[in-house]
Amino acid sequence: MQTIGLTGGIASGKSTVSRMIRAKGARVIDADAIAKRLSVPGGSIHRAFVRHFPSSFFLPDGTMDRRRIGRFVFDRPKEKAWIDATCHPLIQAEAQSEMHEALRRKERVVVFDVPLLYEVGWDRLVDEVWLVYVPPAVQIARLMAREGNEEEEARARIAAQMPLDEKRVRADVILDNSGTPDELAAQFEAIWEERVHGQIP
Repeated sequence: MQTIGLTGGIASGKSTVSRMIRAKGARVIDADAIAKRLSVPGGSIHRAFVRHFPSSFFLPDGTMDRRRIGRFVFDRPKEKAWIDATCHPLIQAEAQSEMHEALRRKERVVVFDVPLLYEVGWDRLVDEVWLVYVPPAVQIARLMAREGNEEEEARARIAAQMPLDEKRVRADVILDNSGTPDELAAQFEAIWEERVHGQIP
C-alpha cells in the first residue's frame, strides 16, 4: 500500500486537490471529517469537551459552540494545548482504524488529508507528503475573499498555522496553486501519473 500525506494551509486549495484524489478512486482519510464526526454529541471528542468546558460553551441542542470555544482558546495557549492533546490522539486512532480497513480490503493507495500534518507528526505515518502551496500574499487575499475577513484577521489566522514556506522545505511534492484552477488540475494530473501511476483499479 502507498500512503500519502496531503497538507496545506487555510485557503491554499487543499480541499480542491483532495476532491481530485477522490475522483481517481483513492481512499482519502480526512482528519477534519473525522474530527467533526467525533465532535457530535456522544462522540469521543464531544464527551471530553463536556467534561472540560462549562455548559455555556454548548448550544441548546447539546452541540459544541465552536465559535465561542474558538474565541476562548485563541489567546489561551494552555487551553489550546489541552485541545490538541485531547483531540489529536482520538482523531489519529480513528484514522489508523480506517487505514487498517483499507489494508484489509487490499487498497493500493491511501491519502491522509491532514491540515496539521507536520504539527501533529502525521508525516511520520506516510510514505511521502504532498503540499498544496500558495505564496503568503495570495493566501491572505483568498482568505479575505472567501470568508470576508479583514486583512489583520486573515493574517492572524494564517499566523496561527505553520508557515507554508516551512512546509514547502519539508514536503516531497509541491502543488503550486498560485495560478488558475486549470493550472492546478494539470499539475495534479502530471504528479498523479508520475507518483501513483494512473487510475486506481
